Amino acid sequence: MPGRKDGEGSQGLIERSRPRVRELGSEAVAGLVQRPARTLLTMLGTVLGVGAFVAILGLTTTAAGQISSDFSVLSATQVDVDDSPDPAALTADGSAGYDFPPDADARIERLNGTVHAGLWWKVQDTHDPTPPTVAAHPPTSVSDETRYQGPQIDIYAADPEALAAMGSTVAQGRVYDDFTSKRAEHVAVLSDSAARRLGVTRLDAQPAVFINGVPYLVVGIISDLRRHPELLLGVIIPTTTATAQFGAPTSSAPAHMLIQTKLGAARQTAAQTALALSPEHPERFKVIAPADPHSLKDHVTGSINALFLLLAGITLIIGAVGIANTTLVSVLERTSEIGLRRSLGARPRHIAGQFLTESTAVGALGGLIGTALGVATVVTVAVARHWTAVLNPATVLPAPLIGAVVGLLAGTYPALRAARIEPVEALRR
Repeated sequence: MPGRKDGEGSQGLIERSRPRVRELGSEAVAGLVQRPARTLLTMLGTVLGVGAFVAILGLTTTAAGQISSDFSVLSATQVDVDDSPDPAALTADGSAGYDFPPDADARIERLNGTVHAGLWWKVQDTHDPTPPTVAAHPPTSVSDETRYQGPQIDIYAADPEALAAMGSTVAQGRVYDDFTSKRAEHVAVLSDSAARRLGVTRLDAQPAVFINGVPYLVVGIISDLRRHPELLLGVIIPTTTATAQFGAPTSSAPAHMLIQTKLGAARQTAAQTALALSPEHPERFKVIAPADPHSLKDHVTGSINALFLLLAGITLIIGAVGIANTTLVSVLERTSEIGLRRSLGARPRHIAGQFLTESTAVGALGGLIGTALGVATVVTVAVARHWTAVLNPATVLPAPLIGAVVGLLAGTYPALRAARIEPVEALRR
């Protein structure tokens, strides 16, 4: 009737009830508090998923800075040069695959930004197809000369500057110097493993090893090489000694040059190396420059993120299934309660809103706890590893919201099912 307000007189319209946020919140809290153990177990999946999400992104961001630092210090200051001569020239002049000039290290060290530069190769006897033999004692007879060596140990030739560029760590003694190398002295440096196999444990008695029966004084034992650690499996002698005793490097075992540069100078040095070694035939050298550290870091970080975020996503899905299952069980257990509320005037959207609020609250609470655990994990690992913790606010702040969204989506089906329950059928159960 015109002019009559809703609710006036017996003919007035009854105002429809609307769910209020405060009421939904109190009902959801009451439902969750009634079953605290189930609530904690339900949010466990969300806690693990969100915690893994925050921890993974935080740790990869933190580790990226450390990877970048380590890469810049080591790999970004390394340039490798391989000898790749023209096959026609190789046959014509009999160079046997050795195109590095005699003063190769001096030429490269004159380039701006170079710290150390030296040659190295695996030794092969050009006059004998069998590999050189190494032993801790000389052969006792001519017939014993072919079997005295015991276990096979590789022999490498390296300049003193090459050993310096490799970052050798000396456990005992020292490495040979330029004076010894220029005189082609019979000296050797052993790796830890080679020393153990040859029985050399101390250097104060001036021990010697025998290569093809020729004695070589052991001047040092190295325990580590930061670059080209494959040399840790053998015996290292000066390049001049190797050339005099076994010949120049061959095409099957070519010479290599290792260059250590200052930070930021590697790519420029690599661009000038071939011309510095051979202005006439720079194409005979293959120069391997380090990759761009930023692109490598981004690639590594992206690969790690993709892998572990997939695992975090799977954990969130498991958490969502757990919330959905528990909420559905709660709907079945509370059917009589739902019927009673419907009979007292609650509409289907009231019932759906209650269960949606409960599942969203579980997800949001799990997201908050997971975010806290993820941040704590990142900080703990960074402190233990002496790193600088890096946490992106764009990753941490939305993390609880992710848990809430997971809870909302997981509770949609149970809430709709609860809203479809008829009050008469519910009260009969």
